[in-house]
Amino acid sequence: MPPPTRPADRPASTLLIACALALAAAVSLGLSRFSYALLLPPMRADLGWSYTTAGAMNTVNAAGYLLGALLAPGWLKRSGARRTLLAGGFGSALLLAAHGAVVSDAALYLLRAMTGMASAATFVSGGVLAARLSSRAPAAGATRAPSAGLVLGIYYGGTGVGIVLSALLVPPLSGWPVAHAWQLAWFALGATALLSTALTGAATRELDPAGAAPAAGAAAFEKRRFACGLLSYFLFGLGYIGYMTFVVTLLREQQLGSGAITVFYALLGLAVIGSSFWWAGLLQRERGGGAMRLLNALLALATVLPVLSAHPLAVFASGLLFGGVFLSVVASTTALVRHNLPPAAWPAGIAAFTIVFAAGQIVGPTLVGWVADGAAGLRGGLAVSAVVLLLGALVAWGQRPLD
Repeated sequence: MPPPTRPADRPASTLLIACALALAAAVSLGLSRFSYALLLPPMRADLGWSYTTAGAMNTVNAAGYLLGALLAPGWLKRSGARRTLLAGGFGSALLLAAHGAVVSDAALYLLRAMTGMASAATFVSGGVLAARLSSRAPAAGATRAPSAGLVLGIYYGGTGVGIVLSALLVPPLSGWPVAHAWQLAWFALGATALLSTALTGAATRELDPAGAAPAAGAAAFEKRRFACGLLSYFLFGLGYIGYMTFVVTLLREQQLGSGAITVFYALLGLAVIGSSFWWAGLLQRERGGGAMRLLNALLALATVLPVLSAHPLAVFASGLLFGGVFLSVVASTTALVRHNLPPAAWPAGIAAFTIVFAAGQIVGPTLVGWVADGAAGLRGGLAVSAVVLLLGALVAWGQRPLD
């Protein structure tokens, strides 16, 4: 007979696996995308970029992410969620390190696009695994299991771990007195992503045992019934990415010191981690667009604060509020899918939301960069982002729970 399972084993195991999945989110967004905000100022100064070119680097990254999101359902069907997650994680690690070996714009454009594809594979498959994990029943005799909202929040909050690691790695390495010092930061990011993915693989074996066949019989996703949620999420992708791309550059223009900027970005990342717990109850309760509505409105406020004032209090309040909210918008879409669809439809639903998210991110950086190159400057670009986020909050009002 199999050995008896202790009542507390299952909940503890669920939280451990959720934390391991969080490292995948750290790689796919924290290291692969949001580290670029810290690298943009030294790369722009060294390579002579305009704001439009700097924004276009994130636009091609988002385009690659969109392509990856479009291909993800096929990858999930053929290889399974865990294998897709690990392939994307190891691919992202190698591509991040490759950024440190080139200086031409063309090569960097290509690497940013390929990194976007790899990170989409990791993020979509990680979301599917987190949704499944959040629905796992507690062991027999267990008195309590982690809530679904907490499990989803931990996964998406893992992005904050990547942001904090970026804040600790990028500024000191890119400030070394050597030619193209920013390349050292890319090498460090690649090594960190490699280690993180290895840890994720070691701790998630039971989610996809060796030799298991990929899931079959996926159900269709009716986009029409989620029209308001999808449009709101598109506007979120369009609006938030301008802040995450250019806020560090704006703070440098406002004469904030390097040490203060490092603290600002680290606090933003810590707030992302904390959001796993702050919004867990909201994600558990809201079956419609209520979570997206509230969180997008808070993001609009966070985005406009550094536009209205360069005072350090306003700046740090902006970073803390933005970090404490923006990844919970992403988690709210997975919660929306999980609340309203059968498990067989979760992969298609999560992929659909990821696609519109990626489409918004394609337009956002270049739009803000184009505005910033004009008379309005970066403050005008971020003001546009705030308006778009507020519009996303209004659209989310129309997303109702499904019968």
